Amino acid sequence: MLVVQGMKFVLFYESAPGFMAKVPAHIDAHRLFWKESREADTLLLFGPFTDSPAGSAMGVFRTREAAESFVARDPFVRHGIVARYLIREWAEVLAP
Repeated sequence: MLVVQGMKFVLFYESAPGFMAKVPAHIDAHRLFWKESREADTLLLFGPFTDSPAGSAMGVFRTREAAESFVARDPFVRHGIVARYLIREWAEVLAP
């Protein structure tokens, strides 16, 4: 029997071409932003995929609204480092 522990929202980022040239100017603001989101307990997990040279990342949020707010305010999105994003509902079935 499948027992859903809770609905989460997963954000996928795909980086823009040439993104690495822009990262140094905005990485500190980006890190501060996701740390603040984590401390506010809206962001559960966040990080880059390491098996893709194209640059992509994902985050897991408690609500769709939190994920959408994150995208709207993230310095990487605002400064063109992120080319595309996708937010998907995810049913967490294994939780601590």
